[in-house]
Amino acid sequence: MNTLLKFATCGSVDDGKSTMIGRMLFDAKLLFTDQERTLLLEGRRESGEIDYSLLLDGLMAEREQRITIDVAYRYFTTKRRSFIVADAPGHEEYTRNMAVAASFADLAVILVDVTRGAAIQTRRHLRICAMMGIEHFVFAVNKMDLLHYDQRRFEKVERELMRMAAEYEIRSLRIIPMSATEGDNVTRRSERMPWYVGPSLLEHLEEVDARRADAEEGFVLPVQRVCRPNRNFRGFQGQIEAGSVAVGDELTALPSGERARVARILNAGAEAERAEAGCAVTVALDGEIDVSRGCALVRGARAEAADLFSAQILWMDDARLVEGKSYILKLGTKSVPAAVVRIRCKIDVNTGDEVPADAVYKNEMAICEISTSEKIALSRFRDHRALGALILIDRLTNMTAGGGVVLQVLRRSRNLFRQDMAVTREFRARQKGQEPRTVWLTGLSGAGKSAIANELEKRLAAMGRHTMLLDGDNVRLGLNRNLGFEEADRIENIRRIAEVAKLMNDAGLIAIVACISPYRQDRQNAREIIGADSFVEVYVSTPLEECERRDAKGLYVRARSGEIPNFTGISSPYEPPRAPAVALDTSRVPLADCVEAVLRALREREA
Repeated sequence: MNTLLKFATCGSVDDGKSTMIGRMLFDAKLLFTDQERTLLLEGRRESGEIDYSLLLDGLMAEREQRITIDVAYRYFTTKRRSFIVADAPGHEEYTRNMAVAASFADLAVILVDVTRGAAIQTRRHLRICAMMGIEHFVFAVNKMDLLHYDQRRFEKVERELMRMAAEYEIRSLRIIPMSATEGDNVTRRSERMPWYVGPSLLEHLEEVDARRADAEEGFVLPVQRVCRPNRNFRGFQGQIEAGSVAVGDELTALPSGERARVARILNAGAEAERAEAGCAVTVALDGEIDVSRGCALVRGARAEAADLFSAQILWMDDARLVEGKSYILKLGTKSVPAAVVRIRCKIDVNTGDEVPADAVYKNEMAICEISTSEKIALSRFRDHRALGALILIDRLTNMTAGGGVVLQVLRRSRNLFRQDMAVTREFRARQKGQEPRTVWLTGLSGAGKSAIANELEKRLAAMGRHTMLLDGDNVRLGLNRNLGFEEADRIENIRRIAEVAKLMNDAGLIAIVACISPYRQDRQNAREIIGADSFVEVYVSTPLEECERRDAKGLYVRARSGEIPNFTGISSPYEPPRAPAVALDTSRVPLADCVEAVLRALREREA
């Protein structure tokens, strides 16, 4: 069998993953001469035994701590098959690295310490592998030598693992007793366990058919790039993820839904009549339709355009996930702003039970509803992996915060359509003779936001402008009366105010918002809702000491005494804007000058 098998090794920390792979490479004589010599000379423990894990653990920290931190990839070939193995870390801190390894694999080898049985991390890794679509598993029950190859103990662990695996859709499962340090059942069957009649690990890996049960239906080509070398040619480039395409086939572009036929196919730069899955191609169509990077060309596939879907995610960020927070969603070749609008439940790692939750913490799994800022091409992960796997990226740090898979496109996203209005925003703006803007004043309580907002509105009214003032407290007394001051409520508070301000702008008005809005990410989300061209951020930068001295509402005194939890500047952080349009310190700048600075910024926008 000459097919390539990609597999990942995972399990709890110190279960022997790196040692097992190192022993396999050593016993099967799959090492270069210099690697083997270095291992024999330098890779010995104090006891004199060879430490086979050093063949995989390349980082200095890994060698010092004797744990795997990063994913180590190894490529090797036997007479029967070629392999790529990803050795994943077992420590809970590096679960995100393990998820990366699982995302590439066709089969997972999960190690279990026979002296401990299945640990929490073993169960977590099994669940992550199943979420990533792996259907073929091997449980390697390691360290049998420590219990003198006790058959009864192995059978007890075997029953435990069978119960664990029963809740997943697993096509092939093999449970192998072994000792990685002694080499038992790693590359060849051990004489020390005559009661085990199955294959060794390497023998099983050489024989197993790890292809997916069902081939993906239809044709799917996520567009990575639009190629336009001259005015006579426009091609769409990407890798075919499913199916095949031929000249003359009719394709649908998602999310636009427009259709056209294939006029030309370029495969590796050469003209072709047909191309299959796995080929990187350029497809030219016979008509001009709306296609750009992030779109998908499909035919007969279970894919659609939507902006609301449910997903199962693994949370990887140190900061917790709460409803309403905005991220960048990467799905296929598309990157788009998105928000987790609802956390349906968390998934208990041990039992698989769905647990109600209002927040998700690092290394926890959850089912969420995600809304994107525009319709994108997607599908259920079980139908098309390329359009069903996603990551969420933190908008400030640019770090991957979570990863997961699409479970279902939500029906209400199919049933709602934005209506075009006869009386447009542009018409209303011309009618009022002004450019609609949102002046967003942010700063600590007592900084002077409301004072500036009131005076600004008076000045604009005197100039004949049409305005609407949205004060944070006033909005909370009405529209947002049901919201508290926890993180999720603060996020939703800002989102609603931004949506109202956008409606005011659509009515041709100049909206003035005065609210603390302490988080940069929330203000960035407001900017995107309203539109960057219409959003004027004003940072009222009055120092905390001055705000606390003023304390007109007595809030700081109550916050200092502990009566008000989550009070911005005292028990909750404030993140200053990095590049506001205007920065105003009302302890130094007179009110009239503050207003004049804002008006100057508005005039500059209109110029």
